[in-house]
Amino acid sequence: MNDGYTISTDVRRLDLDAIHAFLVGAYWSIEIPREVVARSIEGSLCFGVYPDSAQVGFARVISDFATFAYLGDVYILEAHRGRGLGKELMKAIMSHPDLQGLRCFQLATNDAHGLYASFGFKPLATPETQMEISRRGMYTAWGASIRGLYSEGSGSS
Repeated sequence: MNDGYTISTDVRRLDLDAIHAFLVGAYWSIEIPREVVARSIEGSLCFGVYPDSAQVGFARVISDFATFAYLGDVYILEAHRGRGLGKELMKAIMSHPDLQGLRCFQLATNDAHGLYASFGFKPLATPETQMEISRRGMYTAWGASIRGLYSEGSGSS
């Protein structure tokens, strides 16, 4: 890859501390606990970006590897942006043999629509058929206090 960077799916190369350090401040996973990041990695096909042994980028795909995949936690550290690494990472993901022939491949983004559109991602074709349970802010103190309300129960069943 450009400038000596490599992309690897070898889980042994992943730097959990580095991944957590980025994700804990990312808008989509603010204050995410390290243990949750570790569990999410265990259940995903992960891609790391490396200029040498230090990890500077990451993405993970959650999939059944037959019909559906969800792309999440994509990042390149700011000091390494502007070198085409995001595009190279997406090329590696989209060409991975285990992710071919899927009926549906989804992601969510606030700010990288252009990057993902260049790889064929579009707004939902039928948003009226899509549903979700969204717990934004789940890992923040506010989110924890809200979860406490639900776990304590209201006395009704």
